[in-house]
Amino acid sequence: MPTIAAAGRLPRLLLREGRERSVLKGHPWIFSGAVLRVEGEAGSGDLVEVCAADGTRLAVAGYSPKSQIRARVWTREALDVDAAFLASQVRASAARRAALLEAEALRACRLVHGESDGIPGFVADRYGDVIVAQVSSAAAERVRETLFTALVEATGCACVYERSEAEVRALEGLPARAGLVRGESPPDRALIREHGRSYAVDVVAGQKTGFYLDQRENRALVARHAEGRDVLNCFCYTGAFSVAALAAGARSACSIDSAGSALELARENAALNALDPTRMQWLEADVFTALRAFRAEGRDFDLVVLDPPKLAPSAAHAERAARAYKDVNLLALTLLRRGGLLFTFSCSGGVSSELFQKIVAGAASDAGVDAQLLGRLQAAPDHPALLSFPEGEYLKGLMLRRI
Repeated sequence: MPTIAAAGRLPRLLLREGRERSVLKGHPWIFSGAVLRVEGEAGSGDLVEVCAADGTRLAVAGYSPKSQIRARVWTREALDVDAAFLASQVRASAARRAALLEAEALRACRLVHGESDGIPGFVADRYGDVIVAQVSSAAAERVRETLFTALVEATGCACVYERSEAEVRALEGLPARAGLVRGESPPDRALIREHGRSYAVDVVAGQKTGFYLDQRENRALVARHAEGRDVLNCFCYTGAFSVAALAAGARSACSIDSAGSALELARENAALNALDPTRMQWLEADVFTALRAFRAEGRDFDLVVLDPPKLAPSAAHAERAARAYKDVNLLALTLLRRGGLLFTFSCSGGVSSELFQKIVAGAASDAGVDAQLLGRLQAAPDHPALLSFPEGEYLKGLMLRRI
């Protein structure tokens, strides 16, 4: 692959006048509307030298001619973007987790978090001795094999499984891909520990990379408030919030998901932790339909968790997503007993923290419910967000108490 050392031979991506400011401030994305022209031949994933309108060199980026994100910055420093550079980025990312997390969490954590770790379009999660990687940009696609090798070298994990199936790949002109890329096939269930609890992870067929590691600290928070409460866990997936609550002494947990395979694994997770099955209800249903039925039946709960899938992948989808977020939060609030707690989340990049709070406040108003904001919630610290890249702070949440 070409390197910055050969900058004079790299294609040049010139920005429109004034559009260099975001690059100078450290934002890693260059949108198509900011591009004046490309000088030289640049294909998908190729390195380009990013320059201001006057020709001043700003950065080296990976080019994506089919995406609205036309280029993603690799470096603004005078470094060779080669195999050694990529390996150093992966090592540094893994080392940051080692300095941040305790031993248990290091065995189940996000090792690389894309742009926020200086490796745009590349995510890697560790589950014991298995790493699950996602490649979502043309630039990362070009160097995927180098990145996989670097993961093995940085962690000692022999197995790397690829789950590059996200819809964003189509926006980059890339086909979906999944399969083993290093070592032997992973087990049917990768076993992890989190805050003393055990979970089985389906890294081959589970959602995303198999488990929502970003909710680690929020599950611990729910557990701290769960004792003696009747819990409702919506969009429960494999039941991690339910297991955390029940293990902490919740009186009961009703868990809803539309995927039967996820609920099957949720039951396995409950059994792994020797939890009393008489305190659990696993309901395969559409959450919106189920909550309306609960309201009609007069059911209520002391603690509700709402962790829906991504409803607004971009700002263009925000209005439609807002209606769904408002609807489900309104239903949840009407099912919440006085003094009860609501933990509500959005993982939609197209919905800002400010907008999400406004949506939930509107839901409370329409439900005729008074609620107190007890805390704002975010992803676990192994999912960092650059201050210069607010788009990286995708997970936002609110802890509310009905009064």
